[in-house]
Amino acid sequence: MEFFERFAIPHPSPAIYASMVAIGLTVIAIVAGLTYFKKWGYLWREWLTTVDHKHIGIMYLISALLMLFRGGADAIMIRAQLAVPDNKLLDAQHYNEVFTTHGTVMIIFMAMPFIMAFMNYIVPLQIGARDVAFPRLNALSFWLFFMGAMLINISFVIGGSPDAGWTSYFPLANNEFSESVGTNYYMFALQISGLGTLMTGINMITTILKMRAPGMTLMKMPIFTWSALVTNIIIVFAFPVLTVALIMGTMDRLFATNFFTSTNGGIDMLWANFFWIWGHPEVYILVLPAFGIYSEIISTFSGRNLYGYKSMVGSMLIISFLSFLVWTHHFFTMGQGALTNSIFSITTMAIAVPTGVKIFNWLFTLWRGKIVITTAMLYSLLFIPIFTIGGVTGVMLGMSAADYQYHNTMFLVAHFHMVIIPGVVFGMLAGLHYYWPKMFGFILDEKIGKWTAWIISMSTLLAFMPMFFSGLDGQARRMYTYSESTGFGIWNMISFIGAIGLAIGFVLIVYNIYYSTRYASRDISSDPWDARSLEWATHSPVPEYNFAIVPHVTSTDALWDSKYNNHVLFPGKYEKIHMPNNSGIPFILSCIFFAWGFSFVFGMWIPAIITTIGIFICLGHRSLEKDYGRYISVKEIEETETKLRGV
Repeated sequence: MEFFERFAIPHPSPAIYASMVAIGLTVIAIVAGLTYFKKWGYLWREWLTTVDHKHIGIMYLISALLMLFRGGADAIMIRAQLAVPDNKLLDAQHYNEVFTTHGTVMIIFMAMPFIMAFMNYIVPLQIGARDVAFPRLNALSFWLFFMGAMLINISFVIGGSPDAGWTSYFPLANNEFSESVGTNYYMFALQISGLGTLMTGINMITTILKMRAPGMTLMKMPIFTWSALVTNIIIVFAFPVLTVALIMGTMDRLFATNFFTSTNGGIDMLWANFFWIWGHPEVYILVLPAFGIYSEIISTFSGRNLYGYKSMVGSMLIISFLSFLVWTHHFFTMGQGALTNSIFSITTMAIAVPTGVKIFNWLFTLWRGKIVITTAMLYSLLFIPIFTIGGVTGVMLGMSAADYQYHNTMFLVAHFHMVIIPGVVFGMLAGLHYYWPKMFGFILDEKIGKWTAWIISMSTLLAFMPMFFSGLDGQARRMYTYSESTGFGIWNMISFIGAIGLAIGFVLIVYNIYYSTRYASRDISSDPWDARSLEWATHSPVPEYNFAIVPHVTSTDALWDSKYNNHVLFPGKYEKIHMPNNSGIPFILSCIFFAWGFSFVFGMWIPAIITTIGIFICLGHRSLEKDYGRYISVKEIEETETKLRGV
């Protein structure tokens, strides 16, 4: 009986019981569906063992959309709880868990896989490569992320969710104040998924630097590929800091060390410094790929090459450097002194300059362009004014003296969301509509898409603009209730209405996918947008080998030059193509990592030892395995090309 008690929820509620039932029914439905339609073999061959960067990109995309609704459900509960004064919808403990998982899921398990989806799918195509540099490592990266996501999600129904905030500050996150295993889940889920992200960073940097098509110098790469390169450089420098911090936090919780305690030589502010040395670059890890997508879309639908290409590249490099020099602005009110505050205030405001350069470059690209308003373009245009509001309020927060008024209020919450939603979510949704025909061979319905874009944009303003006012009035973040006399009620009710609008918008995205899957025409070209870069020079959907002949590049707009400047993009003839074999090891290894993390969460040391041994066995197997891949013959290539051309 004691064994099962450790898995019990410390404070069960009807919502948690309902979640248990829903998870159980979902698992049963999936297993029954796969069995009834006899898809277990297909699932194993095409998805669980795939090393194809395109399949991995699609799995990242599906995961991101699922986590969007998982984190969105938390957001609705938060706004519903705060919609009226003295609300009893959630108690204090449940509210703490909800806003903790909301932030963690949205940043780590929704936004990160969204950008990974596009980097995985698009970057090898944009540089004319067959695949990424390390295909099996790429598969392992995804499955580690996925198992980390599953670990954080089962916490809600087994043992209890983390409750110390998405930043998990110590000493709040130590055993004294977070007694359940929820924070253990946080530590191990982020370590496992973060390991996968770090692997992706190494893989993408190697791919971009070593596998570009002939003629594609660094300054001829598409701007999205540049954004991916800079983003992954940040990942390689930032994520090890988070990993070390998580290991130290885990040791404090499981082995009674004193890294982050308030006594016995510990320094609780050490966690805050580690977290934000990772956390602020993380913002740009999310935003820079979205900027790259906006650049591709605005250039395509303006009918012009991107204005200020070199300054766009330079601004990204400057942002990546400055992103590591601003973390202390999170501590302006923590007594570190005027000199330190002044230095970090200057670096915080300085990072707005290269971001402003980008906005002006997009506006100059639009100037005198032949603008076509598609759904992707609409998101890109709506992003500019809404993101500017978020950016300007960020500069306000960067003034250390003024931050004493703004710090830990809803003003800060509004700023963060007004940056992340237009800066990341709009970018990912724009990319979803733009690249959907390349991924799946049909276009998402434009009418539904445009309605959705307007609903999401207006709802974003409705949900978060009131928080600026309630924050200036003194409403603190993380408070789960408030009295009617504060006057916060009207602002929070408006925000709740905006949150409902956002929920409607995201449901419409799912409906659009369903509707377009059933009714959209499959008779589209490989280049339905009249685009400019290499990913549109191959078939839609893309064949396994990406390009039958390796492209030769002479400019940043290689496809555009081939269409309108008579550049021969594919010289030469068909030759056999070497491709990697599928492998089940990455999936199996990730499952062992899941069991390893679960064992440590509950302090089950024998399973922890067994799974650790299992991890090393899998690594040893891969080290000793002789797998030289396979070749696709010229005959197979000719047959595939003929079929895809519809000849």
